Amino acid sequence: MSENRDKKKVLGRGLSALIGGTEEVVPQDSPSRIQTGKIDEIEIDAIETNPWQPRTEFEILALEELSESIKTHGLIQPITVRLIENNKYQLISGERRLRASKAAGLKKIPAYIRSANDTQMIEMALVENIQREDLNDIEVALSYQRLIEECNMTQDQLSNRVGKNRSTITNYLRVLKLPQEVQRAISEKAITMGHAKMIAGIELEEQQIEVSRKIIEQGLSVRETEKLVKGLNKTTIKKVKTRLPEAYQATAKEFSQKIDAPIKIKRDISGKGNITISFSSDEDFQRILKLINK
Repeated sequence: MSENRDKKKVLGRGLSALIGGTEEVVPQDSPSRIQTGKIDEIEIDAIETNPWQPRTEFEILALEELSESIKTHGLIQPITVRLIENNKYQLISGERRLRASKAAGLKKIPAYIRSANDTQMIEMALVENIQREDLNDIEVALSYQRLIEECNMTQDQLSNRVGKNRSTITNYLRVLKLPQEVQRAISEKAITMGHAKMIAGIELEEQQIEVSRKIIEQGLSVRETEKLVKGLNKTTIKKVKTRLPEAYQATAKEFSQKIDAPIKIKRDISGKGNITISFSSDEDFQRILKLINK
């Protein structure tokens, strides 16, 4: 219980939990000292966008609505930036607010000035992206993957950073291994993460696609999908157990011809099995036995 509460506190503190408290930054080309960790009004033209921004598309209508709101009420929630040189800043988070403020004609904008290196910039941009409510599950999964790959995080470290259970992180990463058709259905919210978790438990790709289509066409619940997947997996295992490799089939045929008697080989998925030689009489048995002993 205490672990979950701690994770919620990290998520609640937002980006400040990732970087730490107030620091002082000294630009290399300026003798002045600028205190970070506080809100200041800065020139919009002095802010460059975040090159690691995970989102590249912004809904035009939503931007226009926000811009109109900013014209009337001003910008309520400050953006977050870092100082990169004297009076020059780089956006950490809040690109939608920055774009809308520009469209509203603002010259200055309230901003948190923070200290962050490139890795921290990527991390903060991705974590803020994850915390958005309008992301689809594939976008969340891709953000998790980028945090692990680009920020050299383990799944446990990522779990602590974003306040999610490790099993949740694992399930999101598993959906990125699903076929493109299934991923598209997830991103379009035609199937849920609960469904996706069940589909990820299917070994064969064609069956994964088949199940995702059935979920959409028949409106299957997660519980119904679970039953369907269990049935498919049992059938698949049974087929694998009864399927004899070609090398074994060739050996059985060759041996059968040598002793002039029917031979059957059975083998399960682990490699265990048995050989059955059929005979028609006691005399036939003795004949086969002599041939084997030779």
